[in-house]
Amino acid sequence: MGAGGLRSWAARLFGGGAVVQARAEAALAEARLRDVIDAIPEGVVFLDAEGRYVLWNRRYAEIYHRSADLFREGASLLDTLRVGVARGDYPDAVGREEAWLAARAAKLATATGDRHEQQVADGRWLMIEERRTSDGGVIGLRVDITELKRQAAALEQALAHAAAAQRAKAEFLADMSHELRTPLNGVAGLAEALDATDLAPAQRVLVADIRAAARQLDRLVNGLLDYGDADLAPETSGGAPDRPVRVLAADDNPTNRKVIALMLEAAGCQVVTVENGFEAVEAWRSGGFDVVLMDLRMPVTDGLSAIRAIRAEEQAEGRPRTPTIVLSANTSPDDRAASAAAGADGHLPKPIRVEALLAAMGAALEPLDA
Repeated sequence: MGAGGLRSWAARLFGGGAVVQARAEAALAEARLRDVIDAIPEGVVFLDAEGRYVLWNRRYAEIYHRSADLFREGASLLDTLRVGVARGDYPDAVGREEAWLAARAAKLATATGDRHEQQVADGRWLMIEERRTSDGGVIGLRVDITELKRQAAALEQALAHAAAAQRAKAEFLADMSHELRTPLNGVAGLAEALDATDLAPAQRVLVADIRAAARQLDRLVNGLLDYGDADLAPETSGGAPDRPVRVLAADDNPTNRKVIALMLEAAGCQVVTVENGFEAVEAWRSGGFDVVLMDLRMPVTDGLSAIRAIRAEEQAEGRPRTPTIVLSANTSPDDRAASAAAGADGHLPKPIRVEALLAAMGAALEPLDA
């Protein structure tokens, strides 16, 4: 056959040079597409409308290296997953193989683009996203999020440690506040009570020095605990009670009970003291008290529990509300909020000043006098 005949035969066989060129261009375009897909740093897979492999990139095969021997065009992804489950490639599927495969098939059937996580046998975590293509197939993305999961776990642990440290700090400050302010309250209160007695001039100078030293110590304690200065007690608009008042005071420290009694008796009040919240509730039930003064940290029953018990009985039995003021070495915003939530009408810091205490009592009793 001559050259012309050969060309004619070739044209008839291949549909002409245009067909050959088109096929060559298509092959080149496919090769370029594969190069582009392989260059993507995340795993990419294309499936047809029946969920069979059409194309996948190098990273996809690396991610699923335990199953890469099963990848071939026309193979079903779900069949590949079933073999992988039998091999133990997916830890979440162990013991619930059929349920795991059914859930995975449901996600593939919808392929709405919703993301979900998947763990593989070597411990790595993958983020999976699958969407439908215009021809009904599926394009899937696999992103290795193992490092992100590790960082998230480390951050969560750090936050938990920070929260624990913050709680420990708050508890330490509360303990320090109580341990420092309780004896300071006794010193300042006794000195103030002593100053109200008949003293020789030299004795009065000594008492003044004691009170000055107590005020200085109070300022140091407040600075140490970051609660402000010695003027921490909130200002109140009320004055001292203008009538005899019967007061119930609860404090587990005997010196503090003596200080409160001396302060209030000097102001004309009648004072009954008890050692804990349980005794306070029992004494209150007997009636006749105009004001209750309540420490917070006490044995048997703490101050907040005692206040809540009193408020509950008042409401249940229709008894009139007894004004209640917290006297405590714990003066943080959380402590004040807890007092208010329990039903207290005021919260004064220790060491107690007689002027502040009488003013708070006057303010609490004003509604009763109106």
